[in-house]
Amino acid sequence: MRVLITGGTGFIGRRLVAALLARGDDVVVLSRRPESAELDARVGLYSELDQIRGPVDAVVNLAGAPIADKRWSDKRKALLRESRLKTTEQLVSWMAGLEARPEVLVSGSAIGFYGSQGDLELGEEAAPKVDFAHQLCADWEAQALKAKEQGVRVCLIRTGVVLGKGGALNKMLPPFRFGLGGPIGSGRQWMSWIHIDDEVAAILHLIDHETLEGPFNLTAPRPETNESFSKTLASVLGRPCIFRVPTPVMQLMMGEAADLVVKGQRVVPTKLMQSGYSFRYTDLEPALTQVLKA
Repeated sequence: MRVLITGGTGFIGRRLVAALLARGDDVVVLSRRPESAELDARVGLYSELDQIRGPVDAVVNLAGAPIADKRWSDKRKALLRESRLKTTEQLVSWMAGLEARPEVLVSGSAIGFYGSQGDLELGEEAAPKVDFAHQLCADWEAQALKAKEQGVRVCLIRTGVVLGKGGALNKMLPPFRFGLGGPIGSGRQWMSWIHIDDEVAAILHLIDHETLEGPFNLTAPRPETNESFSKTLASVLGRPCIFRVPTPVMQLMMGEAADLVVKGQRVVPTKLMQSGYSFRYTDLEPALTQVLKA
């Protein structure tokens, strides 16, 4: 297949590029700065969609500014929306103008779609709780779904915390390595995680199975509370887990964005498992061990 990836130079995108190349696919990456992308020489790099020539069989849309890197000022919220919605809108518009359209669009989203709902288990059919994160994801998904009008199959990937060498785990590790890590707030909030290998394999699964469409939760089947996650991470590192980060401290540091870590969601991959996908990592300890000890 010939696969176009937006966000192909990011944490997930780079692993996806490598996986596609390993199985013999032709990969094209759209990047704002192709000259500094540092990808495999076999990858076609472009800065504009109109530069891409020839048919594309599948599109994976992973573009978007990091959601938890900075406080959510009005300016930051606008950037988060534009980096997702505008890119997706341009992508769908570009596909509409092609003589031969892609068979499938796998488009990014996140478990923030559901909002924080305490201990309630959230499958793909769960009603969301409306907040900024939900509206961001809902509008992002709505733009991607417009590709259905062109006869393109659309899969929406609502991704949780991805565990790998990079991403969210890199930000968690420093205090834990020094023995200063611990739960955030009450620790009872849920963390819905997924190993990077499963994230990538699930995307390939959605590309390859032509009957699959709609939203899919990309999370492991067994989410953990923040306290359990913290204790497991400390144990794998051989460090204590005795400190706790108070909720007001996180709110002072992150503002409204602190809701992502002090509230959380208990999300399960109902549709992905029903589709026949088999997880490589269903339990947290072996997942963290693989990432940290490999």
